[in-house]
Amino acid sequence: MNIDKLKDQHVQILTAVAQMRKLVRSGIAENAEAISRLVISISGIIKLHLAREDAHLYPALAAGGRELAALGSRYQQEMGGIAGSYLEFSRKWNTPGEIHADPEGFRMEANSVFKALHQRIQQENIELYPAISVLA
Repeated sequence: MNIDKLKDQHVQILTAVAQMRKLVRSGIAENAEAISRLVISISGIIKLHLAREDAHLYPALAAGGRELAALGSRYQQEMGGIAGSYLEFSRKWNTPGEIHADPEGFRMEANSVFKALHQRIQQENIELYPAISVLA
């Protein structure tokens, strides 16, 4: 299975998060418009990534034997919670007005959501993607 697109999407997400961190350090309220655009952009990448995983990755793992199927099932279940948290975050903070009105609330939620997202991406890169290489 070719996972290059999934890996590329990880890079896109992490790059956008790094851009957001720079904006946050420069001032959340002052950069609310650019931050909201990044929230929307990251949401789009994540939605595409999840769709690709659901359509290609998890079915390939399910067909790859008992161990790979169990691994895929665990990752898919875990991702449901992470994705739900991010999508809730993105619905709340996708406008400059919301971000400008509560910069510290945005910071707290962003730190939590992006930490979980970063950990998940690292976990996929270290554990899941190498396991998939046997399906190539």
